[in-house]
Amino acid sequence: MTNSTKFDQIGSSTLPNMFKDLNPQRMQQLSATLLEANKEAQGLITDMLAKVAGGPMTPQRPDPFGGFEAQMQVGAALARNPEKAGHAMMTLMQGWMNLFQSMASGSELPKDRRFSDPEWTANPAFDFMRRAWQLNSDWMNGLIDAAAPELDDETQSKARFFVGQLVDAMAPTNLPATNPAALRAMIETGGQSVLDGLRNARRDLQRGDGRLSIKQTDEDAFTVGENVATAKGKVIFRNKLIEVIHYNPSRKKMRERPMLIFPPWINKFYILDLQPANSMIRWLLSKRLNTFVVSWRSADEETKNFTWDDYIEHGVLAALSAVTEASGSKDVNAIGYCIGGTLLTSALAHMAKTKDKRVNSATYFASQSDFTQAGELKIFTGDDALTQIDDVVEEHDGIMPGEMMGETFNWLRPADLVWRYVVDNYMLGKQPRPFDLLFWNADQTNIPGPTHKTYLKDLYNENALSKGNFKVFGEPVSVGDIKVPVYMQASRSDHICPWHSIYKGAQNYGGDVTFTLAGSGHIAGVINHPDANKYQHWVNLSLPDNPGKWLSASEEVQGSWWPSWWEWLKPLSGKKVDSVKPVDRNLGDAPGQYAPMRMGDIQAGKTPAGPYSDGTFPAKGVPRQKKTKKPKFRIPAGWMPQD
Repeated sequence: MTNSTKFDQIGSSTLPNMFKDLNPQRMQQLSATLLEANKEAQGLITDMLAKVAGGPMTPQRPDPFGGFEAQMQVGAALARNPEKAGHAMMTLMQGWMNLFQSMASGSELPKDRRFSDPEWTANPAFDFMRRAWQLNSDWMNGLIDAAAPELDDETQSKARFFVGQLVDAMAPTNLPATNPAALRAMIETGGQSVLDGLRNARRDLQRGDGRLSIKQTDEDAFTVGENVATAKGKVIFRNKLIEVIHYNPSRKKMRERPMLIFPPWINKFYILDLQPANSMIRWLLSKRLNTFVVSWRSADEETKNFTWDDYIEHGVLAALSAVTEASGSKDVNAIGYCIGGTLLTSALAHMAKTKDKRVNSATYFASQSDFTQAGELKIFTGDDALTQIDDVVEEHDGIMPGEMMGETFNWLRPADLVWRYVVDNYMLGKQPRPFDLLFWNADQTNIPGPTHKTYLKDLYNENALSKGNFKVFGEPVSVGDIKVPVYMQASRSDHICPWHSIYKGAQNYGGDVTFTLAGSGHIAGVINHPDANKYQHWVNLSLPDNPGKWLSASEEVQGSWWPSWWEWLKPLSGKKVDSVKPVDRNLGDAPGQYAPMRMGDIQAGKTPAGPYSDGTFPAKGVPRQKKTKKPKFRIPAGWMPQD
């Protein structure tokens, strides 16, 4: 039995009533404010055009990531199969024929928080717009499904990604005239929401120097070291690439084997210490682990030419030397998060080859070593895309700008990380609210051009590490040589490091590997304190070739995966011994100098104050460079100086 028709509800809908109740005085106020908003809009357009006019005129590649080409291949595949194309058109026509019937019956649509405003169901006009958008979206994705048998995996991925971008951009929530919340705000505020939104957009345009730099949070509400990254400790080592932070012990007795964390350098380490309630660093300390973390320096004039080998030498190996000396332990348990884990894997493969045993075990958070199934980011690592990246790095004097990396990650989830803030900031005129996680997300870092190119070309594009072709200090290394115990964590909804990709990499290590799958995504799946009682995780001590088999045979456990990890980690951490307090080496307190350095500081030419360590902990395990003998200079017989 269907619900009664909703076509007679238009009179009782909220928005029509609000427009009907506008008296002359409020209408005059609305008109005056909208007139001022029009002037602000003209100013916004002028600012944009001025930036375009003042910028360099360079030839642009029309399709650097292959999106248009992928759509062309979809069209060609359908043209070769007219019956599939005809079926797709019939499906669309049938959908339109059923559209009004679905409205009348009130059939449910997929849940989507973008359409949470009651007007989307109470008002037939908005209900129609949403259903029409959903119908067209499903049809566009259905075209790719129909063409899929004739497309390779890469083309399918590109087609789905760029159709998804188009679908999200076309959502009726993204236009003021078709967003009931924006229309309601305009009436309730007398047009002030429109004016405020345009002012927000103009400020963001100026903040991005002509590029619309969307603010996701109130960045002025947080200060690194004051209300985020507040765990107490000392910087015990600093070179031109890293700081090593040693945190204060939590007990008189701590585990003898220290923990050394290598976070990603694409963002800053304090995702591990945002607030006391969700700090992994504090949780590790509570488990009596002597905890050290590497803080990476954001690339600048000093480090812009650093290579992947430099990150191993001055990052991994230098940190190991510092921590083993400072702790008195001959080895450590290590953690690698995201690209920090990829670096750790390449370093461990080199260390296995050179018999360096300073790492006792390795834990990986959301980290890939095999990039065969690396997800949507592979779209940005094709040959044309790499050429585009080369141009960007060259344009920025050898540096991959952090803001561009941030935008790339945001566009992997545009509905949540882009369009949501377009609506809130520009259409509703809201000011972003303070949120520590989004502050961290916006606290971006530059990357040295050579290191970034290696990551995209050698690892993502060529999958050299998994194939045994990746070179460290000029010699190829093999993941299979890594025999230390490995614990691998992946997150089921991770859009940056898909869990199937991480699982495939787990097959390549030469020792015992324990794999755990957590609920949620790339950040919340990792940073999930047990006290929060959120999400779930899956455990299975076997490691079959197929990830589907692993999941089907796994046990689902409610809550954080950290306690399961601790069961694995505890016996590897040694007995309790007298705690080792951080030594004050006149390098400053945690969180050090590198983490508080903002992008604006670097652009203004600011550099870390120093000092650097004096070589107390020289990096071990770095091959010595062969010295070339200089030819002896001999004075030829009969030679005389000229006047």
